[in-house]
Amino acid sequence: MTIIGVVPRSCGVHSGEFHADEVTASALLIHFKLIDQDKIVRTRDLSHLASCDFVCDVGGIFDPKKRRFDHHQVAYQGELSSAGMILEYLRDEKIISDIYFNFLNRVLIRGVDDIDNGRLQPIYGLCTFSAVVSSFVPPEHGIMSDAELEEGFFAALEFVLGHLARVEKKFFYMQKCKEKVRSVMEVMQECLIFEKAMPWLEAFFELGGENHPAEFVIMPSGKHWKLRCVPPSFQKQMDVRRPLPLEWAGLLKEDLRKTSGIPGAIFCHKGRFISVWETKEDALKALKMVLDSR
Repeated sequence: MTIIGVVPRSCGVHSGEFHADEVTASALLIHFKLIDQDKIVRTRDLSHLASCDFVCDVGGIFDPKKRRFDHHQVAYQGELSSAGMILEYLRDEKIISDIYFNFLNRVLIRGVDDIDNGRLQPIYGLCTFSAVVSSFVPPEHGIMSDAELEEGFFAALEFVLGHLARVEKKFFYMQKCKEKVRSVMEVMQECLIFEKAMPWLEAFFELGGENHPAEFVIMPSGKHWKLRCVPPSFQKQMDVRRPLPLEWAGLLKEDLRKTSGIPGAIFCHKGRFISVWETKEDALKALKMVLDSR
């Protein structure tokens, strides 16, 4: 039931300089159709906030039942920012599944929370999602008008909404591919062979890949085929259970063809975790060579 005086589908966020957490929180609410973009109110006036359906990152209250999501007050001792609070609300209200919650938290929201709350410090040379959102804040924000800051906020919001849409598309495609990954895992041991290119890595480990014996994956790569090494875990993606031959490392075309004896050789990464071959048959020959070299 809507409380008298509250504007349905509205959201209050603080005025002034904006940050990735409340921009992302607002984008989540819009993306999942809980608020309207034209009903976002940027203010610190408590009387104005009282008329908002949702309030994020301002107001001094954390109470999901009342749709209040501030994390700045002493009474809140958790580790979330307003972005993480909204993501948990979406899960708790059954608007998103636990699997989708974990995915969004891993690829986006946890980083926003940690940076906003100071648990993750800037790393030299690394541009984070939060830093990109912050770039929409005008550099002269201390002397700029509210209208100019408003324009920057909504430009940042459009960017985050676009990112969420792309992330969601990737998530649902990955879920669609999961059953194919499962079926291949059930019948293949040392090497998983896929007839179509697909995102397999995350699904593999979600399906118990750490306990699966596969050491390699073969699948199409554009017009060619790749032989790729399986990492020991999802967290250690730069490691491999078994590397490709040392003598292949960094070789291209003719050099790799001479060394491997396979006419369809194209490339082997110097890190020995992936190689590319002209045909599936070439990739299978490469696999046999690796397995026979034990």
